[in-house]
Parts: sequence; C-alpha cells; structure tokens
Amino acid sequence: MFLLCASFTSDVRAQKLLRLLHYADSMLTARYRSSDIDTAYIMRPQTKWTLTARLNVSGAKLEMEGNQMGTPFRSEITADYKSTVSLGVNYLGVSVVMALNPAKIMGKYKDFELNLNSYSNRMGFDFIYQNARNFKGWHKAEGTPRIELPPEVVKLKSLNVNAYYAFNYRRFSYPAAFMQSYIQRHSAGSFLLAVSGQGQRVDTKRQYESVLKVTNIGIGGGYGYNWVPGRNWLFHLSALPTFTVYSNTSLKVNDNRIPIDYHFPEVIITGRGALVRQFGNMFVGTTMVYNFTNIGSKKKLAVHNSKWITRLFVGLRL
Repeated sequence: MFLLCASFTSDVRAQKLLRLLHYADSMLTARYRSSDIDTAYIMRPQTKWTLTARLNVSGAKLEMEGNQMGTPFRSEITADYKSTVSLGVNYLGVSVVMALNPAKIMGKYKDFELNLNSYSNRMGFDFIYQNARNFKGWHKAEGTPRIELPPEVVKLKSLNVNAYYAFNYRRFSYPAAFMQSYIQRHSAGSFLLAVSGQGQRVDTKRQYESVLKVTNIGIGGGYGYNWVPGRNWLFHLSALPTFTVYSNTSLKVNDNRIPIDYHFPEVIITGRGALVRQFGNMFVGTTMVYNFTNIGSKKKLAVHNSKWITRLFVGLRL
C-alpha cells in the first residue's frame, strides 16, 4: 500500500512538472513569434534551439600626448590579446553562454575581463569591464631617454558602456547580424540613437608614478545597414559617433597634477561589423565591435583610447 501511494504521488508530481514545462514552452513560443516586425524583411528562425560555438579575441590600446610643466611627452601602452572559447545555447530567445580562457586555465593570464552584450531589434548595449596588468609600452618626454613599460608596471581598470536605439526596428535587425536570433531576408538600414559612457583609471609605476583618471558620457547618433546581396548572405556595418556632454579627466605625474579641460570635439565612436553565411540550419560568420575615444588637447593632455573584440562563430539551429 505504501509503495502504491508513493508511486501515485510521484506520477502526480511528474504530471504537474510536465504541465508547467508545457505552459512555459507555450508562453516562450508566443513571445518569440509575436515580435513587432515586418516579416518581408526579417523573420524568426523556424526552429526553437540554437547552438553556437565562438572564438573571441580582444585587445586594447591607450595613447597619451601632452605637455607637462613645459615639456612635451608621449606615451603608448598596448594590452596582450585575450582569447576565449565559448559555447552558447539559445531556446526561444533565452540564452545561456559558457566561456573559457585557455591561457587563464594554464595560469598564463591573470587579468579579468567581462563582456556583456544584449541586442534586440529596437535597442541593445555592450558592457565591457576590464581589470588588467598585461599592458606594456613606453613613455618619452622631450630631452629625456625613452622609458620602457614592461607588463605589471601599468595597471588599468576600465568600464565601457554603449547603447543604441534603432528607429527602423521592424525591418532592420541587429540580432540577425550579431546573435543570429533573427534572419534578415532583404536589405534594410536604420538611423540609430546612441549613448556611450566610459570610466577609466590607469596607474603607472616605473621611474615615475602617474595616475590617469577618465570619466566621460556621450550622446549622439549614427546609421546601421544590413546588406543581403544574395540568399543566405548578410553583411552588416554601423557607426555610432557620440559627442561628449560630460567629461572629467586628469593626469597626476609624481606630485604634479595636470587637469584636462574640455576640448571640442571630444567623441566616443562605436563601430560594428559582421558577416554571416547560412547553410540550411547551419551558419558561420564573424563579428567585430570597435570603440574609440578621443578627449583633451595636445596643449595639455590628449588621450586616445581603443578597445576591440572580434568573434568567429559556427552554429546549428535545431
């Protein structure tokens, strides 16, 4: 009798779980299929599951040029390339991604970097945080020998956020190029509204000590275009320049502080590109996101900051 009751209870729980899963699947399917889009231009894949493997490579570069107490100087530091391998599973628009850095697993890479991306047809963003000591470069002041900056001398913490709003979101799809959660059927473009922000601190300790602090926010707009030259092909290009509306930048070298005044034009530019090729339910491609920041003036201090990430991917829809 006890065994019969336990079996009956287990069956009831299993049925409740199945009903709950069926309900969740129905809700996700309805949301997935009811997007406000022009299906003559973009469409959802007919399948529910998407598996994607990616190879991600990123890099960064910081250049400074200015005048310290009447002495012109120039510095340049570059980060080692970072490579990760990731596997993503998407079910009706809900994604889970796991990424591994082989160099970090082997103890050859000790820095930390976090990349979060969310792209929808109407709006999306990139969120990039970096805490690194793998920068190396040089510093040269006029009339003095060039100072080499090996790894571990420069410590950088940075946060970059870039967001967009696409006006022609019913016909132009960012996720078709970057997430493969839509399919672009015919060529279309869109004007874009953009907001960018950056916070950065760079500490250098060599024959001198310096601290660079950067905070700026930009607002602007741009244009993106998805070109479909033939069936199963997609090329994407977009540029989103934003002009700085708030800027707070300073450089301290030893005990000398160099404040930086706003100098027009100060810009934060986000460029994106993608190439996607479909083979039935399979697809391959590459994407790239490039961020460039220009602030200050060479009369005191000019800072040029570059950050990029490129991805190679292959996927299967089930």
